[in-house]
Amino acid sequence: IPDRALGGPAESIALPPLNETDPIVRDLVKKISSHPSIAAWLATDDLIRHFTIGVADVAAGKTATRQLLMLRPSSGFRVIERGNDLVIDPRSYARYDTLAAAVASMDADGSARLYATLKPRIEEAAKELSDSSFDRTLEQAIVRLLQTPTVDDPIRVVPRGVGYGYADPRLEELTAAQKHLLRTGPRAPRRDRRRGR
Repeated sequence: IPDRALGGPAESIALPPLNETDPIVRDLVKKISSHPSIAAWLATDDLIRHFTIGVADVAAGKTATRQLLMLRPSSGFRVIERGNDLVIDPRSYARYDTLAAAVASMDADGSARLYATLKPRIEEAAKELSDSSFDRTLEQAIVRLLQTPTVDDPIRVVPRGVGYGYADPRLEELTAAQKHLLRTGPRAPRRDRRRGR
């Protein structure tokens, strides 16, 4: 359990019932980012529940793909031959540039304040999933991502089913969320660690 509650000082506003929170979530998030990708996410429904499910999935080692379908890269994953090896095509990393820019656009202090403000309804949504404190779930998700190793190019892959797996067994043993983070490029884990300090 975290030593102290996560988030900053909450805004003094009356929160509506969980099922009626989408309008206030949209208003509050727009105060901390105007990025088009954030706006695309805000256009969906049941925002607090999707947020809590996505974070819980990452904490459990899964990806939050279902909750972020509107932010899915438009181009496919690509590999190239390098000698006798298959490696990730560096151009594949650019697929996630827009998502990375959206995350970077969010004011850190504002995000902490937003989390604290919405926490009563977030905890309510989280109780539908488990009895754990959502602060602890969020902390687990962040720690899992920060534990993703930094791997320099080229990253070798091997055919696996209809797709590819990492040739390095240590990378292939990572959680699905960590492997997804690796696919954003070798700079992403470094960038996330700097933001997490």
